[in-house]
Amino acid sequence: MHQPVAGVKTPGKAALASWIGSAVEYYDFFIYGTAAALIFPKIFFSSANPHAAAIASFATFGVAYIARPFGAVILGHVGDKFGRKKVLTFTLLLMGFSTFIIGCLPTYDHVGILAPILLVVARLLQGISAAGEQAGANSMTLEHAPPHRRAFFSSFTLSGTQAGLILATLIFIPIARLPEADLLSWAWRIPFFLSLGVVIVGFWVRRSLPETPAFIEEAKRHETSKLPVLTLIQNHWADVVRIIFAALISVVSTIFSVFTLSYAVNTMHIDRSTMLTVLVLANIVALGAIPLWASLADRIGRKPVFIFGALGCAVLIWPYIWAISQGNIPLIFALGILLSGVIYSASNGVWPALYGEMFDTRVRLSGMAIGTQIGFALGGFAPTISAALLGEGPDGWIPVAAFTSVTAIIAAISAATALETYRTPMHDLGRKPIEIAA
Repeated sequence: MHQPVAGVKTPGKAALASWIGSAVEYYDFFIYGTAAALIFPKIFFSSANPHAAAIASFATFGVAYIARPFGAVILGHVGDKFGRKKVLTFTLLLMGFSTFIIGCLPTYDHVGILAPILLVVARLLQGISAAGEQAGANSMTLEHAPPHRRAFFSSFTLSGTQAGLILATLIFIPIARLPEADLLSWAWRIPFFLSLGVVIVGFWVRRSLPETPAFIEEAKRHETSKLPVLTLIQNHWADVVRIIFAALISVVSTIFSVFTLSYAVNTMHIDRSTMLTVLVLANIVALGAIPLWASLADRIGRKPVFIFGALGCAVLIWPYIWAISQGNIPLIFALGILLSGVIYSASNGVWPALYGEMFDTRVRLSGMAIGTQIGFALGGFAPTISAALLGEGPDGWIPVAAFTSVTAIIAAISAATALETYRTPMHDLGRKPIEIAA
């Protein structure tokens, strides 16, 4: 069993450091999604075909997810061989640099086709950073956590991502209220420039974050894998595939935060500030719901909580998009908060423990990073797919709701095939029954 290591902070302090770092990291990531829905189609692409510009803008949002599996392999190797802390420092600095650069880019009117090309390059760098961030932070908190509260403490990483989305959206609300000429000429750059300040805060918090007891013990025993990815493929390929399909639950998040925002504002002409407020309120509710669902998972298991959240999202996405198509503001608020703030939080708060407990310490970061990032790739392109699926007329949203439901159901089925690990000791996680008996 992993014993406490001298100098290691308490689980609460480690979780707080991961929370703050994830909030900073995903502030940068989410401001891009908001800008891709509301602003980038108008300034980084030709205005000749607005619908094509919207699809192209969503594609630049999704392109980061192409880089994420490659980043997961590289950063997973570093994290499992040299430690979680090195990965977390690198991802934070890379995300801050690439986000600041986006705020400096020239637009289509100034440099033509070069503008979206530069945007894609910066977005790819964001994707590489995000590939190692969540898996690194999840491994850090999971391996610091007390045996019977691993879901609760590892959920703080996901609470941090919600806080990052809240911060990004709150900054965009007053900017979105500016006259469109100001918004498109200079104001859109402000959230990207502000990333420099929040990255400095995050780096200051993470610089004193200790390595995990589990990794230190592996290193002392010289049991860290020389090639973690090869070990992962040899011993845990089925769990990686399982995570890929379970991670399709992320489609719900990107449809809610990116596609429906664009659909409501650009197609149904609902006020930008109204929809951004829905996002903020839903994520404020999620801040409280995520640790509550995770605490429940520490009592009854990870699988039932995750599956409930996935199937609930498969149902609720239909009335939510319908409410947007009807322009029913009170119903949009109620269903949006219920869908994203409450039900989606069940799956979102539990997956760090569910996925992380499938692996042993030697390959945990690689397994989570590679599995989730391949699965998240579809989530990243979900707004692009949905923009293409969106039909004409009042029922044009139905294919989008069907697509979202199918992915959520697949995620639930995949999670149902996993082992239940909420009572498994840390040193037995990811090991075959014969290894545990020995």
